[in-house]
Amino acid sequence: MAGYAEIADHFRQQIKRGDLAPGDRLPTLREITETWSVSIATANRAYKTLRAEGLTQASSGAGTVVARPGSPTIAARVQTHAATGRALDPDETSRIVEVGVVGADETVAARMDVEPGTPVHVRRRVVSRGGVPVHLSSSYYSADVIEAVPELTEPVSTGGSRELAAERLGSPQARVLEEVTSRLATDPEKSALGLSGESVIVTQIVRTVYLADGRIVEVAVRVVGGSTVLRWSTAL
Repeated sequence: MAGYAEIADHFRQQIKRGDLAPGDRLPTLREITETWSVSIATANRAYKTLRAEGLTQASSGAGTVVARPGSPTIAARVQTHAATGRALDPDETSRIVEVGVVGADETVAARMDVEPGTPVHVRRRVVSRGGVPVHLSSSYYSADVIEAVPELTEPVSTGGSRELAAERLGSPQARVLEEVTSRLATDPEKSALGLSGESVIVTQIVRTVYLADGRIVEVAVRVVGGSTVLRWSTAL
């Protein structure tokens, strides 16, 4: 007899492969009990596991459906890198669109604790899922981080920039401050994300990543379409 974990993993893999697309309905609990020869309690626990992972959600009149893709938190990225050596999911790709030195704007300067206009290094990239752009991310680094990780000045993906920087700087990543706001998209953002319309709303996530010794390793500004779901799961 199958356990709840096996049932949850069955649907987890179907969702990750794309066999079940966002909005698709999963079998009812009764159908699960009949197909898998388990109790309602076991079927319900399997579905609760999928909901807790953000893979499914309850839908009025449709039961349990596959949730829309979200923008992963940095914690999820760190866990993925630790488990697989990759910061991206298997169906995701990253394309570097800009690498260089810019003057820190007010958003970046305030979080790096420098004056606006101070030269900082930027790596801008578009991450796509299944070939479709999902977010535009700009990562900013101070001169001491670049000195430790000169690879960040190259227009190629390092496959885990923060992890590499933390290793070189001799202190592990410890915490992140994530600040979320909504605003109108700029023309370059609309072009990068394939968004159309005169006034397009996007969601901006500013992430300030601290090492265990208190140093800031990265300030990242991520922009996603306004309809993108942002999910956090916090232990209470």
